[in-house]
Amino acid sequence: MGHRRIAVAAATAVALSAGCGIVGGGSPTENSLDGLSVSSPRFRDQAPLPSEFSCTGQSGNPPLRWSGVPQKQTRSIALVVDATNAQGAVEAHWVLFNVDSLTTELAPNSVPKGALQGLSSNGKVGYAPPCRPEDTYRFSVYALNAELALKNGAGLRETLEQIAQHTIARGRLSAAHIE
Repeated sequence: MGHRRIAVAAATAVALSAGCGIVGGGSPTENSLDGLSVSSPRFRDQAPLPSEFSCTGQSGNPPLRWSGVPQKQTRSIALVVDATNAQGAVEAHWVLFNVDSLTTELAPNSVPKGALQGLSSNGKVGYAPPCRPEDTYRFSVYALNAELALKNGAGLRETLEQIAQHTIARGRLSAAHIE
């Protein structure tokens, strides 16, 4: 079991950081990406994540809003919540995809109708609340030029690669730590 966990963590780190465009400045295309504005009515960028949205709370995912989606080209929206821990490993806490392209917000503890969820780093489907108070948590929203041909519970690496291949615009809201 320990070897499997290490392999999953290594694959996740590669998928998240090695040029796939999900984390960091890399882009899967040669064209520069349009920027989305991402916000939350519950916390500001670089402010602490309210503890109710962490593993000590019971509210599930925080509410999010986004704007600036290029409507003519966008076929779906994806959301990835991730963090880099003190050892430099990247963990995906939530992967949500095939959100309707006209959607501009996400309610607390919810999955939009018709949207699907991929596996997170813990190997489960759904929002895996952050637990480490010192980490920075990133809530990244992606406008995609396609709906992903994946099923609910799709593998993390495959889902992140598909998101990266179809991203035409992206934006991010970061929580500096958990309050």
